[in-house]
Amino acid sequence: MATAKKKLGILGGTFNPIHVGHLIIAEAVREKCELSKVLFIPSAHPPHKEGQEVLHAPHRYQLVSLAVADNPFFEVSDVEMHREGMSYSVETLKALRKGESEPADFFFIIGGDSVPELRTWKNIEELDKLCTLVVVSRPGWEIGQMPEQELGLPESVKESLLHHVVSAPLIGISSTEVRGKVERGESIRYLVPRAVEEYILQYGLYKKTHIAI
Repeated sequence: MATAKKKLGILGGTFNPIHVGHLIIAEAVREKCELSKVLFIPSAHPPHKEGQEVLHAPHRYQLVSLAVADNPFFEVSDVEMHREGMSYSVETLKALRKGESEPADFFFIIGGDSVPELRTWKNIEELDKLCTLVVVSRPGWEIGQMPEQELGLPESVKESLLHHVVSAPLIGISSTEVRGKVERGESIRYLVPRAVEEYILQYGLYKKTHIAI
């Protein structure tokens, strides 16, 4: 009898910093899609953040590691840390597929707010063939209601997105908000895992000067 393939979720992002909203999304997709594991992949050189100040990748990797440490179904991957140049998702998927010792199906998790950006992603049609694209919806947001010109996606990719939509609780937290609170000296308790909060404070992250690693 053939062994069933592993089902691996991929949640990539800048994670600048990771917050509880990211974890809630990952858990919702893991449960709905019956995933064996969700890999969190911090982007080393995010192509959509050019010109923006992004925390040094090793710090962001450590923050994600701390955030997922207590969930046996979550894992952090440093696959993009070892690749030069921009961190394109299609190249990451190729590396992950090549590195797997046994067959696996990949489920690439995309926040609904990122869907309008997909038309600018490198080789989006090829990415769609390498994995199952899973969109996390929000109350009041439906991909099917988005104007065609706003999506600007190949029909095959749009069909994939329409067939794999997962609802998640509405969590009004953003990394921008967390960074702003830290800079102003305000509490971020319950917006990020406790270990993440302690690390941010320990290294003085998101202040004008912080400790580099």
